[in-house]
Amino acid sequence: MYRGDSPCIEKEDEIATEYPLTIVLNGEEFATLVCTPTDLKDLAVGFLASEGVIRLPDEIISVSINEKRGFAYVETINKQPVSLEFYAKRFIGSCCGKSRQSFYFHNDVKTAKTITTRSQITVDQCFRLIELLQQQSFYFQTTGGVHNAALCSQDDIIVSRTDIGRHNTLDKIYGYWMFHRIPLKDKVIVFSGRISSEVLLKVAKIGVGMIVSKSAPTDLALDMADELGITIVGFVRGEKMNVYTHPERMIR
Repeated sequence: MYRGDSPCIEKEDEIATEYPLTIVLNGEEFATLVCTPTDLKDLAVGFLASEGVIRLPDEIISVSINEKRGFAYVETINKQPVSLEFYAKRFIGSCCGKSRQSFYFHNDVKTAKTITTRSQITVDQCFRLIELLQQQSFYFQTTGGVHNAALCSQDDIIVSRTDIGRHNTLDKIYGYWMFHRIPLKDKVIVFSGRISSEVLLKVAKIGVGMIVSKSAPTDLALDMADELGITIVGFVRGEKMNVYTHPERMIR
């Protein structure tokens, strides 16, 4: 559709798919995620790891996907029932006189890691990784309706994932890591969207010390990144970027 006297043109357009996936944990429904129907094993395992339900790959007995029905069946060694109430309650605590941990859920307290890596990255490498993510974002280019994330070395993308949900892209990355156990001390998460506190916590749970995005962070994400030892680089566009936290990891 065009303004004014320009003609209307009828044509087909590719639309992002919205797909409900119900995770069945040891025979009991645990959660339903709305997602893009790709890399579903990674998503199911990464989500459970992010929630603190599983901590190590050895805890997983089997994962199977019924794409037609929209179910992911996960069987783990621990058969004790999981309390959904536990995963929805806020944890009220303090840290060095601060109250930031009052924003964490119980499972966030268990699973968010403080990052101590001294690995560094150059400004040019950050620009390069954002460029690589954009080049690989074919589904975004055709639909404009998805987010992208990638686990990267300082020079290249190791694995990238796409989803309609920002958080799902990171759960897919986490699930991939659970299956492959790549060393993380020198790795970077490159991200297409806004860095919220929830996004930052997922990066901390994966165990990566830097997130680079073309978009902005929130104030709570910056507070948490400062506390958890994570470098946030935002607004990586053109020839500029903003380094918000732990700038000692950035070098020219």
